[in-house]
Amino acid sequence: MTNTAIPKKTPAKAAIASWVGTTLEYYDFAVYGTAAALVLNQLFFPPELPEGVRVLLSMMTLAVGYVVRPLGAFILGPLGDRFGRKFVMMLTLFGIGICTFIIGCLPTFEQIGVLAPILLVVIRIIQGLSVSGEQASAISMSLEHASDNRRGFTTSFVTSGSASGGLLATAVFIPFAALPTEDLLGWAWRIPFWLSAVVVVVAYLIRRNLEEPPSFVETQAIKAQLPPIKQVLRFHWRTIIRVAACAMIAGVSYLFATFSVAFATTGYGLDKSTMLWVPVLASLLALLYTPFAGYISDLIGRKTVFIIGAVGAGVTTVPYLWAISEGNWPLIFTLGILCNGFFYSTANAAWPAFFAEMFPNRVRVSGLAVGTQIGFAIAGAIGPVASTALAGEDLQNWFGPALLGLGLMAIAVIAALTAKETRRYSLDEVDDVQQTQKEKDAVTASILVP
Repeated sequence: MTNTAIPKKTPAKAAIASWVGTTLEYYDFAVYGTAAALVLNQLFFPPELPEGVRVLLSMMTLAVGYVVRPLGAFILGPLGDRFGRKFVMMLTLFGIGICTFIIGCLPTFEQIGVLAPILLVVIRIIQGLSVSGEQASAISMSLEHASDNRRGFTTSFVTSGSASGGLLATAVFIPFAALPTEDLLGWAWRIPFWLSAVVVVVAYLIRRNLEEPPSFVETQAIKAQLPPIKQVLRFHWRTIIRVAACAMIAGVSYLFATFSVAFATTGYGLDKSTMLWVPVLASLLALLYTPFAGYISDLIGRKTVFIIGAVGAGVTTVPYLWAISEGNWPLIFTLGILCNGFFYSTANAAWPAFFAEMFPNRVRVSGLAVGTQIGFAIAGAIGPVASTALAGEDLQNWFGPALLGLGLMAIAVIAALTAKETRRYSLDEVDDVQQTQKEKDAVTASILVP
């Protein structure tokens, strides 16, 4: 073993750095998702198409960013295990931010015709590739810096960033959505995309002095020849499938954050700015509540907390969509906040530690990135696109999208029931229990290769 200086654990610094990066990622998602529901469908597609078709096409550009994520995970995951969690966190930070800014600069269909949606799709593909390693690296960084009895709490700040990003993006959009349509479609829609540059600068300043976790440095000091992606696909493919299935609960959140806005405003003509307050208040609750739910996962288990949250989020989606169809504002706000702000945030707080602890240190970023991004890709494609298609051309059928939410919930819960509970293990014990003897022998043999 070479003499390598082992850094100290800095859980607070790692949690903040991870939180800021995830804020950017979800700011991108929420800005694009909100814009796709409100303006991109009108600006980037032929005006002669029916409104429901244009919304569907707009949701498909949202989905394409998720479809390419697994490919990015196969690239960025191994980089995180080989060159460091921080390396990938910095790389994805600029990839996400630059793409978001460029979307705000794109010409519209009126200006350049069919080239407009083509450019939009190309940027979304690059953005999807960039984002695919962000969360896996940030979660691994937080997990490996955390104390053993606070791993659920510390890693929950990564997904708390999803709430802050969604809150920031939707809050930014509210005053622009209230502008006259001519102004919104003319110039105002671009500003939320341009503001991503501010988040990038802040995240860079926080992340640049962050050190790699001690366990990663120790692992890297022992030079194994077995590539991380080869190891994870050979020995952990079942776990990747489990994580992907569990991650499909994200489809419920995508359905809430994107489809329900278009469903309410286009299908039923509900006020845009009022409707945007539902995800704002849900995100505000999630921002405050997620770390608490992460702490609870340290006490009663990641698996238990994840399943409670997943079931609650799936079930409450049904009356939430029905309330929109009835135009019942008190129920819309109450059920929307309960569904996404409370129940989904419960699952969202538990899954970072729950999923990351399914993999040993040497392949943690690779396994977590590939598994989650496959799941998110399926959920990101199915959630907004399938729900829009199921709602019909007039976007007024709530029952089909509600059944879709229940189906995604069922897949996630069944998969979670097959997983081990790891809250009582140290990270060294996680490494041991998540590897078969055959895998340990293969890694040892690769270390001995001259």
